[in-house]
Amino acid sequence: MDRTALRKSTSLNLPFDFYTLRLFAIALIIFIAFSLLLPGKFFTVRNMQSMAVQLPEFGILAFAIMVTMLTGGIDLSIVGVANLAAIVAAMILTGLTGDGGAGMPLVVALLLAVSGALLVGSICGLFNGLLVSRIGITPILATLGTGAIYTGLSFVITGGPAITTTQLAFIGNGSILGVPIPIIIFILVVIAFVLILNRTVFGFNVYMLGTNPRAALFSGINSDGVLLRTYWLAGLIGGLAGLIFLARTNSAKPDFGASFILLTVLIAILGGVSYTGGFGTVSGLVLAVLSIQFLSTGLNMLMLEWFPSSAAIFFRQFAWGGLLLGVMVLNYYTEKRRSRQPSLTQSKIRPSGDINVTGAQ
Repeated sequence: MDRTALRKSTSLNLPFDFYTLRLFAIALIIFIAFSLLLPGKFFTVRNMQSMAVQLPEFGILAFAIMVTMLTGGIDLSIVGVANLAAIVAAMILTGLTGDGGAGMPLVVALLLAVSGALLVGSICGLFNGLLVSRIGITPILATLGTGAIYTGLSFVITGGPAITTTQLAFIGNGSILGVPIPIIIFILVVIAFVLILNRTVFGFNVYMLGTNPRAALFSGINSDGVLLRTYWLAGLIGGLAGLIFLARTNSAKPDFGASFILLTVLIAILGGVSYTGGFGTVSGLVLAVLSIQFLSTGLNMLMLEWFPSSAAIFFRQFAWGGLLLGVMVLNYYTEKRRSRQPSLTQSKIRPSGDINVTGAQ
């Protein structure tokens, strides 16, 4: 294992690394800046609750991007998976509890809808995993194709229009002790990934596979099995995100969240997840989610105050793209500078066994 990979592996055990501290500073600066630019509007209880409801929609999907990027791949089908899962859940709810339905108790219908959405996500994830691990298709191409398949299947099922249902509104708009339920679900996902990635053999194998696939092979790790479970997990997370979509908007449609792919990739890169695999922390991803949410909400409020039109939406997407490129360039030069330090240090240190022949003479 080379020195760069070794440094990546050891940094995983540190509670705070360079990326995490930098992200914490970025999130804090963004929050303070918009609080000063928008006094009495940004830093309010109502706005904090609003952001807590919006954040899980793309925050949960970011974990699907993260876990696949840790293996050196990526899953571009997660939005298509989420929308398909939401449509299946909406069809189950409307079919079992709507007018002319089976008249099934709401609790049973809800359990079937949730199970159906998670099952759809799992099947889609397993299909992605088979394409990547067994057939050997490049992840970006495989998931780009399957994402189009899942979206097309959603259009075929619905015929185009959205399927509306309010049966999950208590999740999307409800709260427990003043804390929105969506953010509670997001926190549970965060805890689950902390345990999976840092306290399980599967998590170690994911990092190992992304850091050095050849070393993982020689150490006896079943790389195909790890990849299959990784994309299955990403699909399962996509199914959960679909339920959040349905609960938040009270409808399911095939083209919801089209910009979430760019957004979740931006979050992963901003969070310090290496696009080559092997490095990334949950704390970094959470701080990236918070930074993006602060930035999106702040820009929306600021642009609507300066230009009361739809310019805020387009400027936000422009800011996302610019931020993604800027962070990738910054990470590249930072990693390049850090990789030079060990070699420079070694060049200055002479071996202890060297003998100065000239001086001895």
